Amino acid sequence: MKVGLVGFPGVGKTTIFKALTGLDAASGAAARRPDRPALGVIKVPDRRLDALAEIYRPRKVTPAEICFLDYLAPPHTSRLSLDAGIVTQMRELEAFALVIRGFTDALGEPPNSALELRAFLDELLLADLGVVEKRLERLRKEKGSDQERALIERCREALDEGRSLRQIGLRPDEDRLLSAFAFVSLKPALIVLNVADTELKAPLPAELLEAADVAGVPAMAVCGQIEMEVGELLPEEQGAYLREVGVAEPARARFIQASYALLSLVSFLTVGPDEVRAWPIRSGTPAVKAAGKIHSDIERGFIRAEVIRVEDLLKHRTEAKCREVGVQRVEGRDYIVQDGDVIHFRFAV
Repeated sequence: MKVGLVGFPGVGKTTIFKALTGLDAASGAAARRPDRPALGVIKVPDRRLDALAEIYRPRKVTPAEICFLDYLAPPHTSRLSLDAGIVTQMRELEAFALVIRGFTDALGEPPNSALELRAFLDELLLADLGVVEKRLERLRKEKGSDQERALIERCREALDEGRSLRQIGLRPDEDRLLSAFAFVSLKPALIVLNVADTELKAPLPAELLEAADVAGVPAMAVCGQIEMEVGELLPEEQGAYLREVGVAEPARARFIQASYALLSLVSFLTVGPDEVRAWPIRSGTPAVKAAGKIHSDIERGFIRAEVIRVEDLLKHRTEAKCREVGVQRVEGRDYIVQDGDVIHFRFAV
């Protein structure tokens, strides 16, 4: 999963990145190139894996992972301007977290989070509108598919009206048709208001909530500075510090939960003496496609999926006992995999 941290210059993206990943990503154009975002991988905590590992004693435990990317604005980028190169890089993401300034900057300028949100989203709409207009021009010249032309016209109407493509209610087949264009306003998004420590317990600004609601994007507040300090502490010291500053849980946990929700992800599990592993997939994925997540040969030669709910396996301790009491099921290729399914795929190639 690739989730990008994006936003205008000076909003604290790198501080948030360090808080999430524990990596010290150097900030400033002298230290980093704009075309090479800093990359950090978070392993998703999952107590179910820990409990299963106690049963199987595997050689390896592999949790799901989220890859975060921190994009650096090129030198001399204006305050409310989005570099075209960053938009191009955003097209490769699965989702993005838009970091917005919620603190007074070094020059004493107070935050205007709603203005910043609208300005950033407008930049994305304009970028997608350029792609749409070029495609329509080509379709007219080539006399392309009427279905595609109607869909692209619908996209243009929405963008002209200031609506993102995630708001137009696409059917699955339409979503697949548009996937080749990698529209940025179609990608799942999360607003992260980076606030000062004195504002952490304050409610989100009403204007920001209104603008986020209009855009159809969820929002959360984070104090990047506090979270970065938490990340620098030893694990046994973090809990006491969080309680002292009044934070219920670190930003990393909330980001993971929000990222899973944004991408409609669930995790199925595989177990054995070699490895206990979590596999993230989109909600609604059939068993045959979930098998392909492990290896294309398993998808191609799929026979059946032997499924046990993780809570049943943890209760009965062995797969043999689960079969004996009747909580193991045999499912076909069209079975929709659920979060917490422990699956053995049978296949032949």
